[in-house]
Amino acid sequence: MSDDRLHSAVRATGYQREWFQHVRARGAAGEQIALVNADAPHEIFRAMGIPYVVNQWWASVIAAKRAAPASLARLRALGLPDTNRQYDALALGAQDLPTEDAPWGGLPTPAFAVAERSGDVTAKIFELWGRRAETDTFLLSRTAAVPALEGWWDRVPHDWESVFGAARVDLLAAEIRELITWLEERTGRSLDLDVLAEVMDLANRQAEWNRRTRDMLAAARPAPVAVTDSIPSVMIPQWHRGTAWAVEAAERLHDEVAARIEAGSSVAPRERRRLMWIGRGLWSNLEMYRSFQEEFGAVFVWSMYLAIAADGYARYGGDPIRALAGRFVGLTDLLYVPPMSSSWYAKEAVAHGVDGVVHLVADDTPGSAFISAALEERGIPVLEIRANNADSRSTDEARVQERIAEFIRARVPERV
Repeated sequence: MSDDRLHSAVRATGYQREWFQHVRARGAAGEQIALVNADAPHEIFRAMGIPYVVNQWWASVIAAKRAAPASLARLRALGLPDTNRQYDALALGAQDLPTEDAPWGGLPTPAFAVAERSGDVTAKIFELWGRRAETDTFLLSRTAAVPALEGWWDRVPHDWESVFGAARVDLLAAEIRELITWLEERTGRSLDLDVLAEVMDLANRQAEWNRRTRDMLAAARPAPVAVTDSIPSVMIPQWHRGTAWAVEAAERLHDEVAARIEAGSSVAPRERRRLMWIGRGLWSNLEMYRSFQEEFGAVFVWSMYLAIAADGYARYGGDPIRALAGRFVGLTDLLYVPPMSSSWYAKEAVAHGVDGVVHLVADDTPGSAFISAALEERGIPVLEIRANNADSRSTDEARVQERIAEFIRARVPERV
């Protein structure tokens, strides 16, 4: 472990390994486990005491442990496409790998697979989970975005009803109630609304700490924390949203970042360029993010993970099921649907003093051209790279590292 690593990142990663083995043990003992997409209302499972694994987190582990090629080959052998929505599909392919080849011993057979119908492909992937002998699938509706008010990031925590529209919230709240009944029938458990309200409160407190941390990092010059550390420090607790541990982890991250700023710590010896990464993380090559520091003094100071954790999750007030619907009904919109997405990325770029943006565009991320245009209009150069973050074939073909170096030389001048 490098001396400059965040203790928050090390602790979170260690906690996650232990937690996953505990989930495996519970599954082996016959307990029902859920596989849920990132856009599903995790808090229901938390409040009902149903252990769950997040599909995208598990895909990141598969990619980081270099098991993605074998997982995609398994899909191909089944006659399924292996060049589309790889991030969503990796877990399905990895499920039939030999135990010795599966990361961390493999995912326990899920009793439930739950996702939003965010597109035809994702829906089909989860329908395939439901065709497995021991897994049932539940799909939630994906509704069309409505134009959001300017500065949604300040309004959405309390005024989510008007930001996203009552009709959309109505539908998702009704479907969440259907999901609760569906789970109660299959598990023999019941949902206590007071417990759900407590889970929502803990998640809001976690978001508050994340916002404080994001705001500190936006103002800090030079950058005191590498994104390779901030990502696990934020995202592992995010998958435990609604627990006291996650709140404590968010607070620890805040305090550690504050201490580094106070001590004058710097990621690079001489920061000369500040970069922003838009898109999902390159899990199989995280060190790539730090590879431009020595030659160019270029530091990635921003990823969406801390920023959306700061601005996208807090929901206060009212019926906890309705507030939960308000959390998830428009979360994807905030990241990908302009002008909500484009105005937010521009706001974040300006706040963090970004000199250049690397924009990883996957096949399922709409509105990318509008996001890039909004940044270019503000004089911030953008490099678009079309590749899938979970498929090394795709990122190798896109020459990600080489093109970023070329982009820095050609379009991102040094700070004077």
